[in-house]
Amino acid sequence: MSVINIQEKFKLFSDFWSPKKIGELNGQQILLAKIKGEFIWHAHEHEDELFMIIKGSLMIEFRDKTIELNEGEIYIIPKGVEHKPIAQEEVHVLLFEPLDIKHTGNVMADVTVEAFENI
Repeated sequence: MSVINIQEKFKLFSDFWSPKKIGELNGQQILLAKIKGEFIWHAHEHEDELFMIIKGSLMIEFRDKTIELNEGEIYIIPKGVEHKPIAQEEVHVLLFEPLDIKHTGNVMADVTVEAFENI
């Protein structure tokens, strides 16, 4: 057991769209990611996905609407819902997901990460 300083963890990496694992609990993982630009359309067939904005502002497009998340806000995307995150500027986000979630759902792309690095 140890204290995890989220801000210090964000200083350990600079790559975008490549989540880093900072902890696990009860079959779930806590990930940090830096994102900028547009991601791909994807869905997680069996898993809900929680986004918490630590720094910046994130847009998430859905097929029927777009939402904006700001610092300190959380949004939970239900399983099976197709979405596409977009960040005009660099955004720092905390993700809370099951251990076996696929980064880009059933879509394989250049941005797909097979295994999340522990930091």
